[in-house]
Amino acid sequence: MALATAALPPLTLRLRRLRHYAPLLPALATVLLLAAPVTTGDVSASGKVTPADAASAVLVVTAAVRLLRERSRPLTPAAAVVLGAPALGFAAAAVTSLDPGAGLAGFLRYVQVFVAVPAAVVLLLRDRRDFTVVAGAIVLLALVQGAVGTWQYATATGASYMGEDIRAVGTFGPSDVMGMATVVAYGLVIAAGYALVPPPASDPRWLRPAAMGCAALLVVPLAVSFSRGTWIATAVACTAMILLAGRRQALRVLAALAASAVVIVGGLGVGSQMIGERAASITQVTDSPDPSVTDRYTLWSAAVGMWREHPVTGVGLKRFPAERDGHAALALSSGSDTAGAGQAFTREPLLSPHNMYLLALSEQGLLGCTLLAGGWTALLVLGLRRLRAGAERRRPVLRGSPGAVGTGPSSDGPTAPRGAVPSTGQGLGPGIAAVGLLLWQCVDFLYADIGGPSTVLTALLLGLAAWWALHTEDGGAR
Repeated sequence: MALATAALPPLTLRLRRLRHYAPLLPALATVLLLAAPVTTGDVSASGKVTPADAASAVLVVTAAVRLLRERSRPLTPAAAVVLGAPALGFAAAAVTSLDPGAGLAGFLRYVQVFVAVPAAVVLLLRDRRDFTVVAGAIVLLALVQGAVGTWQYATATGASYMGEDIRAVGTFGPSDVMGMATVVAYGLVIAAGYALVPPPASDPRWLRPAAMGCAALLVVPLAVSFSRGTWIATAVACTAMILLAGRRQALRVLAALAASAVVIVGGLGVGSQMIGERAASITQVTDSPDPSVTDRYTLWSAAVGMWREHPVTGVGLKRFPAERDGHAALALSSGSDTAGAGQAFTREPLLSPHNMYLLALSEQGLLGCTLLAGGWTALLVLGLRRLRAGAERRRPVLRGSPGAVGTGPSSDGPTAPRGAVPSTGQGLGPGIAAVGLLLWQCVDFLYADIGGPSTVLTALLLGLAAWWALHTEDGGAR
């Protein structure tokens, strides 16, 4: 068989490799189509379908066809419950909604983002190579969007910020100022995950240096996005991943990051004053909050008020805008100002509390919020367990210790912390990246919720995290 394979022409071998990755094409299309500019139009209108949304529908259909054709049960009942349980909360909120039309539209959107697309990714990914291909596409998208955003900042053609058109928004435009920041943060977290541990011998040698370079490059567009919530989520996720990579690795990486921050912000003067002021404002949200923070607190209070009136199933999916004025204080402004990046000045209405947990609590009640957040918690715990199990299997055995084999010294030494990924933990890059992505999303949802073209990428991210958490080493589901 090996001789027959070796005798094949190079073109035939390449076609075979491409055929192996053919099932991933819908997922790759979903990611890469987000590089195309999208006209958002009226943000208050529902039912907008982007090319990436259409590609995600093809992704779901592809997974369903493959499931029917193979007539297999790739998921255990427990895995199916973790992935599908949130749909019960969505259905309850839709059925009890006072607006059946909005409830149905919300049900379809929530099922797409939190159930169908993540499940399709879990079903289509076969091994770590597939994970790496999809993750690499996200990093590529982040680099493209980051390059556009950095150019916008450098040439003052971005969205308006403090009277200047310098806010990096990529191709998402000023109506979705969080879009580019989210995509860039995803790419940075993935690149950091692959950079923290060495790849297996089967992967190319350039993978880890390339991941390091991509992570460093993506720091700049993330900084000039001026997104405080994204900064916080990225800092938390990267710190957790560094600690998971081992104590020694953590010290080296933290020292390198501190030096890079000094060079980029201080030495080169890359927007140091504005970035510093924006970062300092994080600690001033209670003493002297700016209007956006005041609006956010007011919206949070309105969401809690809706939940108190409808504690079990909420006010109904897509009902927050209709119920907002009846629960919000007078301090709430009429909207947020957006301009720049090729768009004239507009005032966008405030249609959500900018907190996914409070949005779920107000629209779906305690039932929906518990099922949704409980599923993410289960995935995070299972992902950490698999990561720790992989680290234990790869933990080097010290020379002279009981059970030692061979005479070569251990490269990680005896001080690798228990439960952390040792520096010799080859192949754990996808796991660290998956855990980091899910942790990033859980933290970011404290300051943001779903909405805009980048939402479909959030669904894909949840699928990557679920694949790592629910699949064992041999590819089967838990």
